[in-house]
Amino acid sequence: MNSLRTTALLGLLAVASAVRAEERERNWWPFYVERTDAAGNIVALGGAGPLWFARPAAEGATTAGFRPFWVQTADARGDFRSATFLYPLFSYKADDEIASWSVFKLINRTARRPGAAEPGSLLGTQETFDVWPFWFSRTTGEPEQQYRALFPIAGTVRGRLGFERLSWTLFPLYVENEKKGAVTTSTPWPFVRVTRGAATGFALWPLYGSVERPGVSRDRYWLWPFAYESIRYPGPDDPPGTRPTRRAGVLPFFARAEGPGYVGEDFGWPFFGHTERNRPVNYSEIRWFWPLLVQGRGEGHYVNRWAPFYTHSVIKGYDKTWLAWPLVRHAHWQDEAIAHSRTQLLWFLYWTHEQRSLTHPRTAPAALTHYWPLLSTWDNGAGRRQLQFLSPLAVFFPQLDHVHDTWSPLFALGRYEQRAPGDARLSLLWDGITWEKQEAAARREFHFGPLFSVSAQGEERRVALGNGLLGLRRGAGGAGWKFFWLDFPAKPTTGSTDRR
Repeated sequence: MNSLRTTALLGLLAVASAVRAEERERNWWPFYVERTDAAGNIVALGGAGPLWFARPAAEGATTAGFRPFWVQTADARGDFRSATFLYPLFSYKADDEIASWSVFKLINRTARRPGAAEPGSLLGTQETFDVWPFWFSRTTGEPEQQYRALFPIAGTVRGRLGFERLSWTLFPLYVENEKKGAVTTSTPWPFVRVTRGAATGFALWPLYGSVERPGVSRDRYWLWPFAYESIRYPGPDDPPGTRPTRRAGVLPFFARAEGPGYVGEDFGWPFFGHTERNRPVNYSEIRWFWPLLVQGRGEGHYVNRWAPFYTHSVIKGYDKTWLAWPLVRHAHWQDEAIAHSRTQLLWFLYWTHEQRSLTHPRTAPAALTHYWPLLSTWDNGAGRRQLQFLSPLAVFFPQLDHVHDTWSPLFALGRYEQRAPGDARLSLLWDGITWEKQEAAARREFHFGPLFSVSAQGEERRVALGNGLLGLRRGAGGAGWKFFWLDFPAKPTTGSTDRR
């Protein structure tokens, strides 16, 4: 799909603008706000406050939409790549071969795009359609991997829900699953079960059950979940003489787990117990009224818990401290060449994450901080900063770009961005009031909607009412102010938006 078949919003971003140099913003708030770069190219469009927008994205792509209803992205060629409607209600994504859509992650469809090149594997030919938890279907070029299933009436699914094959008829009257060569039949599920094939067993749940995979494992229970035994035998890669791993218990009175270099016991499960380990590292732990009081010492593993007042633990380099749980939480750890530090107050009321370079310790740290729900700030440590006033969602969805594009801007009464020292922009009331400076170009610009604007570049000055209806101008020579009227910025030049 080329850009002629995408929306006009995306095409507008590719059009060159002839806005005069001293004003790079055309502000007709709340109806329309347009920003351009030094070359006159449009870099952002918006209207109806935070609702309508269009802007460039990564790798030449373009994102546009009408929040929160519709947000879409097209790549540098103009091909449609993703869209959401009232996210997470509906989402769509596509690449050159596959397209998929989902309705609240409950109705899901994946299929090859019309006209896509021939796939290199059978995986690329499959089409799936699910309506959870009722309908499951998959069509591939291999009949053995195809299925259609209607729950709870009848059907078979393959490679789903952790099973190689799962079948049912009038669930729960008849259920059959296959996993690692073992087939278990339940009639009805979960009360009567028979296992055959690579494993054998029988269960009359919850009275008794037993499954044994010869040379691999054996599991039994009596009056589930009160009495149980589970054994894992050594594998072919284990050293000769390795002991099996065994777990057994009669709950809540006693439970024991033992294996190579490990033993753990619980009395009055789960409140009192101890653990002793000497492989692969030494570790000793004792528990009173678990999880409140725990003391553990070992190599690379330390626990000192007096919950809810104080907890300090170090596990595989992850150092975590709680004070008056859940009031204050602090953690620090290292990931490759980066040192991380995170502090939280009541989980999300105050949340800050700092990153420092271990290879360049004198470099300023990067930091992300949330003062929920009022403020979110970000500093990359290299001169770029961002701030948003009213930010109730970012702390809960740090990795979801769809939330950042669709919902977060609706709350942004104020936004500040510093692209580099001396290059910054402030926006209030969704571009109703804006201020921008670029010290390298000796340029400043202020807009109070379409009513009043001030711009300066070098020695040139311009003060305007009504976006140029009338105002004053002073030239580079500084000879004095001159009155003008009907001095409107030029409109963008027209041209093709086809990027083929």
